[in-house]
This record gives sequence, C-alpha cells and structure tokens, in this order.
Amino acid sequence: MTEFAHSLAVRQLADYRAGTPGTFFSDPKRPPLDLDAAYRVQDEVAALRAPAENVVGYKVGCTGPGTRAQFGLDEPIRGLLYDSELHDSGCELSHQNYADLAIEGEAAVRLGDDGRIKQVFPILELHNYVFRGHPPSLPELAANNGLNAGVVLPPPPVALSWRGDEPLPWRLTVGIDGVRVDDGPMDGVPGGPGGSLCWLRQHLADREQTLRPGQLILTGTPLGLIPVRPGQHVRVTAEHLGAVEATIVP
Repeated sequence: MTEFAHSLAVRQLADYRAGTPGTFFSDPKRPPLDLDAAYRVQDEVAALRAPAENVVGYKVGCTGPGTRAQFGLDEPIRGLLYDSELHDSGCELSHQNYADLAIEGEAAVRLGDDGRIKQVFPILELHNYVFRGHPPSLPELAANNGLNAGVVLPPPPVALSWRGDEPLPWRLTVGIDGVRVDDGPMDGVPGGPGGSLCWLRQHLADREQTLRPGQLILTGTPLGLIPVRPGQHVRVTAEHLGAVEATIVP
C-alpha cells in the first residue's frame, strides 16, 4: 500500500498543480482506497511538496451534522495547511487559479508554546469544490486534502487570547458584496473549537504524529460552502473579533 500511496500522491499533486484535482476518482475501475490510505496519500503529498512548501497546520472538516450525514461519518476529517497557500486579508484571489472556487467562513486557532490554544480568530477558507466520484466518498474527500486550497488570514490585531475551555457565544457572518449570505455561532461545531482540537490531537496520536507550537488549526464551521465568482467581494466577520476579506478577480 505504501508504494501505491506514493504513486497516487505523485498523481494527486500533479493534478492539483494543473488545476484538475482528483482525476483518479473519475475512473470507475480505479483500485479501492480506504480512509487510512487516503490519509497516507495526504502525508505523501506533503513529503513531495517539502521543503519548498511546508505544513503549517491542519483543517478539521466535516464537523457539522449535515455534512456528516451526507458522507455517513461518525467523526470529522483532517487536511493539511501549507505556508505557500496563506493569504493576507484584503488580497485579490484569481478565480482561474482554482477549480470551482468556493469559500467557508470559520473560526481558527493558533497554538501557543505550550501546545494549547493561544488565540482564536475568523478566517476565510478556500476550496477546490470538485468531486469526481459517483457518489462522492470520504476517501476522495480526504485524499483531496478536504478540498482545501488555501486560507485568508486576518490582520494580526484581529485575534482574541483564548484558552480553549471558554464559551464563544458570538456570531460568525459571511457577506458577499455587502449582503449577508450565511451566519451562525462560532462554537456551532460539536464541542466547539476546543472539541475539534481534542479530536485532532487524538487523530494524529493514532498515527504517531503530533501538533507543534505555533500551528494554525481550522476548527470547522456550522456554515455552508459557498461558490464564488470573479468580481465578488467576500467578507467574514466574527462578532467582537473583527473581519477578514478578499476580492475574487478573473
């Protein structure tokens, strides 16, 4: 399986860079791929991208009950975040650099030197919204890195010192061109951001991996995945925390 995971990772990375992610899953005669193998593919892709591109954190996805029901999940999934795909708030994102670009607004956390949550803040997650399997499967989602294609981060002052065991009873809102299109509670995922982090720690420990100080963790969202098109301005606002925004260009 290790040799297969490596060869698939080479293909996955080539597809991703070509803007045609996950072509393996369009073949009805493809070899079987289970969830553990899909995570090995993620790790193999990370090894191929290093040292030019480095993992700076993780996303925890499929945290909402609707998404879990869609894929028949009893737990979330994880993806990897790369330093080359972090963008500053106010950036312009070229639509043609993505495959069916879609966004999510969610809460993220930064780990402190002790490995615990140090800060919480809003982010804009970017996705290649492409499924090729019929029907879409969890291994496809995981092998495609949870569809992640980057993160837009807020300015450094937009962050709250937070230890992870306190409630976050505030609203998270996504607006496009000044119109609210989705909103919900920041701690609207099961267990809140702290629960997502606990799941991720155990998930990594089961694979003899660990979190590191300073890493960025996307903790999931109760909000929907929203396709966007050129000319739109997207803004994610977190009550009491500020906002992060980007403009989609051709």
